[in-house]
Amino acid sequence: MTDPDAEIDGDFYVFPRYLAGSTYTGDPALEPLMALGWDLTHDDLGNVYVTAPDHRVRLGYLPEGDDDGLWRINAYEDRFGPPTWGVSFNDECPTEFVTAFTTALAAAYQAGPEHYLARPDPADPELDAFHAVVPLINRGWKIQHPRWGVLELQTPDGMAGIEYTEGRLDAEKELTTLQARWYLWGGPKSGYARWYATASTNTPIPLVTTITESVSEPVPLLRWKEQMTRGLREHAQLVPVTPPQPPVPTPLDVRRTAPRRAPALTTRSVPRWSTTTTPSAALPARRSGPRR
Repeated sequence: MTDPDAEIDGDFYVFPRYLAGSTYTGDPALEPLMALGWDLTHDDLGNVYVTAPDHRVRLGYLPEGDDDGLWRINAYEDRFGPPTWGVSFNDECPTEFVTAFTTALAAAYQAGPEHYLARPDPADPELDAFHAVVPLINRGWKIQHPRWGVLELQTPDGMAGIEYTEGRLDAEKELTTLQARWYLWGGPKSGYARWYATASTNTPIPLVTTITESVSEPVPLLRWKEQMTRGLREHAQLVPVTPPQPPVPTPLDVRRTAPRRAPALTTRSVPRWSTTTTPSAALPARRSGPRR
């Protein structure tokens, strides 16, 4: 339940959440790692780097990076070797998805290397990976037409999807391009509002599942309407946080809704005095015969 005393950061609830767009602030996603005492540095351009105490997990928040990969998170078995796995989110990705991931990463890091460096089951990696798409299937995402070596699901409205590529992949390309084991996307196909997230082969399945859970969760997200791109506003459902006030009634509205007054008595409705006596309904009628 929402805390009624908490400050509401937005004027509209946006549903579905994969059409909310970014909040364009990185603080919420950095907080779970900073709470563990991870080291934070930055360069002269404004890029931020966060490093775990054992230097086996590194996060880069790169608003001035070489491409639109705003978030890049890598983990290392050998701190001086190549990354064991890598996850990225672009600059249009809803920040809540990144926050869900870094929150799960912080918990996994506290649990130890056997959690944040856990590789998928080598005996049957596809079956292990299926656990990450179960939340999507349970929430109505549909499997698309089969493509050789690719499992693809999309939302019923076609505005978000996920692709899982089977087989052997190039480890370097997984970390530097969109040709990764996992590829999630959302938003309209045209324009700049489309977001994506990638995860490489050895990303622990529980961490991937955290992303799919967050993307498909039915709870709407808060946004300032004017900060959303037009493409998102045209496709998303927007519900004001504060219902609009009813319009001020016009004089004509007042006249239409005013109670009708009873009509005044006129001379036609007032009985006049008459010298003619009429039989009374309360008294028996007199007989007209002779008296005795």
